Amino acid sequence: MLHLRRAIPIAVRTNTCRFFSASQAKLNARKGLVLGVYEKDGEDSNPHLTDTAVAFDGTVSGKLSEVLKISGPPLKKGGNRIFYGLHEDFPCVALVGLGKKDAGVCGAESWDTCKENIRAAVSSGCRLLQDLELAHVEVDSCGDAQSSAEGAILGLFQYDQLKSKKKTKVTTRLHGSGDMEAWHKGVLYGEGQNLARLLMEAPANYITPTVFANTIEEQMAPYTDRVKVHKRGQAWIEEQEMGAFLSVSKGSDEPPVFLELHYNGCPDHTQAPLLLVGKGVTFDSGGISLKPPSGMDAMRADMGGAATVCASIVTAAALKLPVNIIGLAPLCENMPSGKATKPGDVVRAKNGKTIQVDNTDAEGRLILADALCYAHTFNPRAIVNAATLTGAMDVALGSAATGVFTNSDWLWQQLHKASVVTGDRVWRMPLFQHYTKQVTHSPLADLNNIGKYSRSGGACTAAAFLKEFVTARHWAHLDIAGVMSNKDEVPYLRKGMSGRPTRTLVEFAAGLTSQV
Repeated sequence: MLHLRRAIPIAVRTNTCRFFSASQAKLNARKGLVLGVYEKDGEDSNPHLTDTAVAFDGTVSGKLSEVLKISGPPLKKGGNRIFYGLHEDFPCVALVGLGKKDAGVCGAESWDTCKENIRAAVSSGCRLLQDLELAHVEVDSCGDAQSSAEGAILGLFQYDQLKSKKKTKVTTRLHGSGDMEAWHKGVLYGEGQNLARLLMEAPANYITPTVFANTIEEQMAPYTDRVKVHKRGQAWIEEQEMGAFLSVSKGSDEPPVFLELHYNGCPDHTQAPLLLVGKGVTFDSGGISLKPPSGMDAMRADMGGAATVCASIVTAAALKLPVNIIGLAPLCENMPSGKATKPGDVVRAKNGKTIQVDNTDAEGRLILADALCYAHTFNPRAIVNAATLTGAMDVALGSAATGVFTNSDWLWQQLHKASVVTGDRVWRMPLFQHYTKQVTHSPLADLNNIGKYSRSGGACTAAAFLKEFVTARHWAHLDIAGVMSNKDEVPYLRKGMSGRPTRTLVEFAAGLTSQV
């Protein structure tokens, strides 16, 4: 809480410089406001406020425009300023730069620039007000209430559950008479991604396979009228003859769980379901092929595929999407022990194919192999799996986009279309026979889990391996290793686990509702 003497009636904060007013007293008991401003056009010296900001300016007799002109250079995209004392109900007003007003879809960037600018700007304004310990913030729709809500919800998230000192919890709402339905949709999209971030960020001793499954079951509790949750134990996994999955889990004392979610959003029960499959390794030590210790702590998020898949189904249920979705998440730890699979061992997958395991750190493809086989039993409309599968994917694309390997042009188009809207991009990668030949070259078994040339095209050979367990016409593998975490690449996400591409999966599922 800030305690301040009376000062000038209106004050401004630009970057790190602050000038305070009496209106700042007891800020956390009052509200803040985030408003947008566009970059100026040509020689026009007047600030281009959003419609909401113009309306607010009218309530304060033009003081907002006046103080914005004298506060410094014009606000550029991503810039921000805080003004104090403008309005009795809002002691703090954050102005955020939205960039050019006419920005739209950019083919070169494969996203909607306007939506991305709004998300980034709104998140920065909300964080500024959170830093001032304001507990309630109203937000300008900036012409796109959904993107504005996503920026607010995603920007304010921070994993501090295990810290004694926590960030101020901020409640947000739409300011003015904007599109409340779009705002609510954006809130649900943002909260869905934050659920995935919460699961991925939590330490592995807090999120075990069992705890992960229980957490998702709790999240699904409000939707029991249209959601069924099945938590399958080891006995069921053995009955299903999922030998590849069991070969990964047996090195750990934590029992494996095969989580199965059924969301029935379409009253037409004859509609074939969309199958979403997520890799759920809640901690990946590498097994006997032990990883280097540096950075191994991040492997608590090796269940990012399961986190994004499950979070997207929770979001679909909250949105009441008219589509049927089945989610599968094989959950386990990959640990070294006397029971663990050894390099050179041969295991048998659910479809009967044998696999020579030459590297136990290539375990994600093993648990996905059995899950993909099981997915086919539901006669799915399409199968999409997500996994933090290969470091090679991070090398190839970094954090710019999720790599997509697919046997279906239609499925690729749907995923790409969704990613342009969300700004959480995807990029198509090859599924050449060139890579298939490498994983089918094995002296002891039908397949080898790392391929003939283990260091070359690692993301591609991993995808080729998975393809050996797919017969569906529409299948896509999303390698999300490169987008697993965020440093400063995505401005509306704080540093940490990203929860990507949850919103793209939700938008993709929503898009299927209009498909025949």
